[in-house]
Amino acid sequence: MTQAQKASPTKGLAPELAAYAPVCDAIALLFQPYAEVVLHDLSSETVVYLSNPFSKRELGEPSLLHEIDFKPSDVIIGPYEKVNWDGRRIKSVSAVLRAGRKAVGILCINVDVSHFHAVMQTLTALVAVPQSAEKPASLFKEDWHERINEYIQSWTRERGLSTAEMTRLQKQQLVADLAGDGAFGGRNAAAYISRVLGLGRATVYNYLRRKDQA
Repeated sequence: MTQAQKASPTKGLAPELAAYAPVCDAIALLFQPYAEVVLHDLSSETVVYLSNPFSKRELGEPSLLHEIDFKPSDVIIGPYEKVNWDGRRIKSVSAVLRAGRKAVGILCINVDVSHFHAVMQTLTALVAVPQSAEKPASLFKEDWHERINEYIQSWTRERGLSTAEMTRLQKQQLVADLAGDGAFGGRNAAAYISRVLGLGRATVYNYLRRKDQA
């Protein structure tokens, strides 16, 4: 049995709150081991159910609802950030549970996001390029592939397009604009552009002839 499946007993829970115990377990199980679910009884303002507890909360302890600025009129509170006992960052959201119009409980979902922050920091460090680093002139002097890529990206971004969704007329205009800026001067540039735009080489040459005849 996993930690997420080890839930607090439902004995003693108010009937209107006992129905939410399986919901707590399901959320904790789906997001294990990152989610803790805490059920609070507003009549006693105590913790009455825990699923996958990692914040050292205990059954029967005070709910401390002032920490989340609870108001009886609330429906959803958060998301908000907390710090766990061991320093890990927690992202939380709370839902006010009602029986009719009366607020009877609060279901809090606490997600340990520290692992994700660590992954983000690793990825940022991996993809980052030092600002002082410049492209070696000898390497990029004749790199028409990159110049074509940058041109196409700039052209499509200005028009809110992607190469995958461009129409035939839009591709024809792009080919014409590329030619006007000398993109076809590189050896095999036409073949490369045809692959990038998903066109046959003959189609690209046909577009070029139309440009010259215009």
